[in-house]
Amino acid sequence: MADWLVEQGIGEERAILVDRGEAIAAHVRWPGQLEAGLVEDALLLHKPKTSPRGRARFANGEEALVDRLPPEASEGANIRLEITRSCIGEGKRVKLAQARPTLDPPCPAPTLAETFGARVVRRFPRGLWEDIVEEARDGIVSFTGGSLTITPTPAMTLVDVDGTLLPRALALAAVDPLARAIARLGLGGVIGIDFPTLQGKDDRKAVDVVLEGALADFDHERTAMNGFGFVQLVARLTRPSLLHRAQFDPAGMAARLLLRRAEDIAEPGVLLLRAHPQVIAALRDDWREELARRSGRQLRIEADATLAPHTGFAQAVAL
Repeated sequence: MADWLVEQGIGEERAILVDRGEAIAAHVRWPGQLEAGLVEDALLLHKPKTSPRGRARFANGEEALVDRLPPEASEGANIRLEITRSCIGEGKRVKLAQARPTLDPPCPAPTLAETFGARVVRRFPRGLWEDIVEEARDGIVSFTGGSLTITPTPAMTLVDVDGTLLPRALALAAVDPLARAIARLGLGGVIGIDFPTLQGKDDRKAVDVVLEGALADFDHERTAMNGFGFVQLVARLTRPSLLHRAQFDPAGMAARLLLRRAEDIAEPGVLLLRAHPQVIAALRDDWREELARRSGRQLRIEADATLAPHTGFAQAVAL
């Protein structure tokens, strides 16, 4: 039976759905930003007279786009809002969080444990989280005879199917890896899949049928494959996927992974964290303090420009 597990890390919460020793789905939460489910009073900064949409600023200084504003809402007034989607980095821009008016009492955003009814553990089974982070960082999923290249863009997340098999065989072989990648990377929103061009309607129909079965547990809408091999999926999106986190804040993700490694050091001594300067710069002071508190140790932080951002390491050293 599949079981949701959650790690309460420093600077992030991590959730994986484990089935027979394999992580089949994953999500990550970075607290401190506007998140879906947060209910809070905010300052309405802008509202055109003829539009139900506007922009508001929350207590943490972050702004959000607001929809369904009542006609009587006025700029400069406080209004109670619920966040429906976090901000998301795409391309060279960051999409603001989205919100809507509510009469509900103020409340924080739910944790991943609350969202998924998950069991909180100190550590996932060895290697599961690291494999997912590597997949998100590379955006490449290989399978026999081909690969998927997954790229977030301002319009949608694009999946390019490429390989050495004949077009129909390649398209069919890509379906299961695609379904697994969507779940493991926590993808949502608009997802465009560029399969090989299939001229025959029967070939396209065969791929559609297999795709429908593979995505049966994924709540979405889907177009049929067109004559150019393109399929579009649309699903609810409330937070950045692991792919978005890895692609648009690689230093932030690497810093959190470095802290996770440091928490696992069992040998006595000072904790030495060495990483690329961009990763070191992403280590917030409160994260360093939390690591020192959790470990009960002194920290030594060193920047090393010769290290790739994702290859930072932690170890125990003598005073």
